[in-house]
Amino acid sequence: MLPDIKHAIRLQILDDRITVLTKEIAALPKHIAEIEKKLEGHLRRLEADKAALSANQKDRKKMETDIQTNEQKISKLKGQMNDAKNNEQYQAFQHEIGFCQQEIARCEERILVLMGASEPLDQNVKAAEVALAAEKKDVDAEKKRMQERTVADRQEIEKLKGERVGIVAQMTPKIASEYERIRKGRAGVAIAEAVNGRCSKCNIMLRPQFLQDLKLGHSIMICESCRRMLYYNAPESFDDLVPQSVRDTAPGR
Repeated sequence: MLPDIKHAIRLQILDDRITVLTKEIAALPKHIAEIEKKLEGHLRRLEADKAALSANQKDRKKMETDIQTNEQKISKLKGQMNDAKNNEQYQAFQHEIGFCQQEIARCEERILVLMGASEPLDQNVKAAEVALAAEKKDVDAEKKRMQERTVADRQEIEKLKGERVGIVAQMTPKIASEYERIRKGRAGVAIAEAVNGRCSKCNIMLRPQFLQDLKLGHSIMICESCRRMLYYNAPESFDDLVPQSVRDTAPGR
């Protein structure tokens, strides 16, 4: 295999890894934003539960105040009844007392309803606070892990780029330039292996003479379909020439 082809294969491996790491770094802020958004959603639900519980407690307090107010009013009205000068005034006091008693009954009924709704609201708030604290801890740990991963990825990229510079320096300048041109125009892939008589990237069958020349390895050859550099790895033994399905059914296997 030509040295330039060996270098191009290594370059492709490095470039593929750099691409993976670059995408990973770019995806991390989005991932952080997603987990923070989820956390914010849970926080809003907790705040809504707290608001509902607060409104419940406020409503109960108002009902209790209304009961106290009406009880005081009844006590005052009963005292005034003793000073009634005629039956009409007496009946008016009774009517007012009856109205206050109805209001007390209404408030007491409302308090019972609010007490029934208060318990699950209180339980929801307490459970949500515990869950939110645990989730926040997990989110902080995940953010720290991703930040450390980003630092490690950037360090690895710099190391790969350093190795890449060294490899390019060993290549024929024209071949190195051609590699870059093809890679930019072919979705980041400049070189492909010929496998079973086909280009492994575009899967087009190679002409027999073209494949034969490729196997000889005397010059850089370009796929006639996708225009990528091609290389051929000769099998290391006779068994490598035989398909696996045939080897599995051979006598003695």
